[in-house]
Amino acid sequence: MVSLLSSSVLLRRNPLILKLPPYLSFLCIVIGVAWLLVLPLDNYSRRTYISENALLPGQVHTYFAGSDQNVFRGYKREVDALEGSGNIEVNDKLEEFFKASGLKVARQSYEYKSAGETYAGENIYAILHAPRGDATEAIVLVGAWRNMEGKLNRSGVALILTLARYFKRWSLWSKDIIFLVTADSKAGPQAWVDAYHDTHQSDKVDSLPLKSGALQGAVVIDYPFDHRFQDIHIVYDGINGQLPNLDLLNTVVSISGHMGIGTSLQQMWQHSDSYRDRLQTMLRGMLNQGLGHASGPHSSFIPYHVDAITLQPFGEGWQDEMAMGRVIESTFRSLNNLLEHLHQSFFFYLLMQADRFVSIGTYLPSAMLVAVNFTIMAIFLWVKSGSPSGMSSKVASTVQAGEKKTPLAIVKEGDGKALVPEAITAVRERELFLPLAVVAGSQFLGVLPLYIFNHTPEAMLHPIFTAFASINGFFPLILSALLTHYFAPTAHHYTLIKTFSLLLLGLFLSSLATLNFSLAFLVGLLSAPLTYIQPLPTRPIVKGVLAVLLSALSPTTVLVAGCWWWELGIGSVLKEAAFGWDVWGMTTQVVVWCVWWPAWLVGMVLLLGNPREEKVEGAGNTINTVKA
Repeated sequence: MVSLLSSSVLLRRNPLILKLPPYLSFLCIVIGVAWLLVLPLDNYSRRTYISENALLPGQVHTYFAGSDQNVFRGYKREVDALEGSGNIEVNDKLEEFFKASGLKVARQSYEYKSAGETYAGENIYAILHAPRGDATEAIVLVGAWRNMEGKLNRSGVALILTLARYFKRWSLWSKDIIFLVTADSKAGPQAWVDAYHDTHQSDKVDSLPLKSGALQGAVVIDYPFDHRFQDIHIVYDGINGQLPNLDLLNTVVSISGHMGIGTSLQQMWQHSDSYRDRLQTMLRGMLNQGLGHASGPHSSFIPYHVDAITLQPFGEGWQDEMAMGRVIESTFRSLNNLLEHLHQSFFFYLLMQADRFVSIGTYLPSAMLVAVNFTIMAIFLWVKSGSPSGMSSKVASTVQAGEKKTPLAIVKEGDGKALVPEAITAVRERELFLPLAVVAGSQFLGVLPLYIFNHTPEAMLHPIFTAFASINGFFPLILSALLTHYFAPTAHHYTLIKTFSLLLLGLFLSSLATLNFSLAFLVGLLSAPLTYIQPLPTRPIVKGVLAVLLSALSPTTVLVAGCWWWELGIGSVLKEAAFGWDVWGMTTQVVVWCVWWPAWLVGMVLLLGNPREEKVEGAGNTINTVKA
């Protein structure tokens, strides 16, 4: 019993066990990445299916054809004639068309200010009241006057006008249908959906004079050309990584398939169903989800639990505008069948192609494993920080003549007792003030770039970012020098600084993974080297190399590299981010500047640190009694 008790106590300081957490941390990262890479395989992904039986996609006969094509061509000529007109003039003409179809029409003005620019316009919408409904539910058909690229949505707006006239003739609708034409694809949809739910700022956005019931779904048409198309590109990414119910996508894919029209996702115009194409589609989806920006007018609806997608015809084929209209007609007929809001299918998923996906239960462990590696190292460092310095493992019987004896302690557990070195049971007092101040200070420093880049005029964004990136290069060196000069932290302090920093990083990322999996995974992967950073005062060359490598993984460097790779201007990216903050409610910047950047800053301070030596005080030949 005594030997077992002694072994259990000595096991706490076993060097093999104390060396295990770093390897376990690395294993978590490797398994997390490998987990993600196997998802496109058939054994780990599933084919899509319709969960809501009431949708009955493709089970109705569509009648949008024949003379409606002549109506479409007439509206299209009218839209082409308005190409150079102002917003008010365009809406005057659209109002005439909607009223001629027998619909109630209303307008809404809005004005946003972001990055020193003003985004103003006027939305126009018409409501078709359901002959068989009681105005408690509605479906929205959206067509922005100009799409996300600024192109005139000539065929899209003409198709909305044609469908409004066509839908009015039918008496089968049980839900109201709202036809919305916004001035642009960014501010207009957000202003309208905010006002519809009475969450708008009254000084910037007008209230809606006409409303219907709860919105059950929204479909956006982005059709800027006038030639025939081949397939339909479905855009489904929402703000802050939110996604529409998977049943809505499956419905459109099923309907398009019944009509002989192919579908694609994430700008994968040619998909061969190979592992490479599946992986590329999934990674593109993760990147869009991680960025958290609006990918189309539909993105503004998703935060209000309104399932929405954008349909973009593309390619050169034999499908015409009538085929596109029939897809929309059949989709609205399916949504018209719903007895309740879409809820049975998935809201968290990754799509490999139009008919293959993985659900949250399958992909979430990959991000959690990357996040938990920080927590494992934080716990390990916390235990290590409590170990007394200068600990000796020799017992009294092994001490040589003339050598100072090791203090002993009697460990009791139940009826058993054991005599072990006192250092085995001792716990070092942790000095928490300085480590907590450093970590908390770095977290608060993240508020500065968050505020600066969200409140700077567009013309100054690029120069200010250049200045910030330059300062960011040597700021950790200055901070580390000030820390060493005024506080002279020991290795014990640096261990606790790293402990608290990794603990916060693991906490934030594991929580974020359930809300925005892609952002948590990307930030966790880019922050993975921070797990193994430590002061290297006696190895300047290695320290310099690691500092360069760690600087290459800073948020500013990653932003510059991303802009270079996708051939984007840094100013335009920061302008879009500021617009997302002011208008869309995008929170990606909070994660970048208040989670990722502080963790990187602390990691650089640790690497450049120069801990002072600690004095180890001797102990007398005493025997203490402790309980195990």
